[in-house]
Amino acid sequence: MRELPHWHTASAQGPREHNADAVGAYAAAGGAGIVFALADGVGDHPNAARAARTAASAAARTPVEQGAVAAVLAAQRAVLQLGGAGDCVLVVAVQTGDGYGIAWVGDARAYAWDGYTVRQVTKDHTLAQYFRDHDQPVTPRMEHVVTTSVRTANAHEIGTATVTAGGLVLTSDGVHKTLSGPTMLDILGMPDRAATELVRTAISLGGSDNATAIVVDPPGADLATEKFRVAA
Repeated sequence: MRELPHWHTASAQGPREHNADAVGAYAAAGGAGIVFALADGVGDHPNAARAARTAASAAARTPVEQGAVAAVLAAQRAVLQLGGAGDCVLVVAVQTGDGYGIAWVGDARAYAWDGYTVRQVTKDHTLAQYFRDHDQPVTPRMEHVVTTSVRTANAHEIGTATVTAGGLVLTSDGVHKTLSGPTMLDILGMPDRAATELVRTAISLGGSDNATAIVVDPPGADLATEKFRVAA
């Protein structure tokens, strides 16, 4: 059985009627590792929150051996089974032999975190990023228009990346679209409460969305971490 990392999470509703963010984490007894998932519902509606909770739970329950893309596809099947119109974006991190496999749709992010530096490893699936990639002007609204989601993405549209060593930070856009890179790095310097401080600072700086973070401590870090209930 692989040694499980220390991790902690936090979430705040912000100036919304509903907190449509959700997290999941699950390690099967005697299994090969742990799966982390963070979902962000599309819109401020109960259906969005339900979709995010469903996606995060289904993704986290995917066997580690199947990998991160399989976890996103499991989330998609679960959300489609809900019927209705609820949708979300999602980022998944699956523990591997030498780090983590990452998969995502939409603008939820993963960062590599080694205790000294933080590096974004996902690339937002947004209209703004699409226009940047094609050297076209970007408007502020484009930052909030996603081009993939759990409900709509085809398998070949799921983004993938790897983190070969160290820890992780997973965030909803209420965190990373409010906090600058240097601010995030400063907060991660106090990792025993980094997830809580990422969320609190994003809201206090005027963030207009729900804010959620999962921080997975780098291996060997001498840290006291907060326990959190795994996905149901």
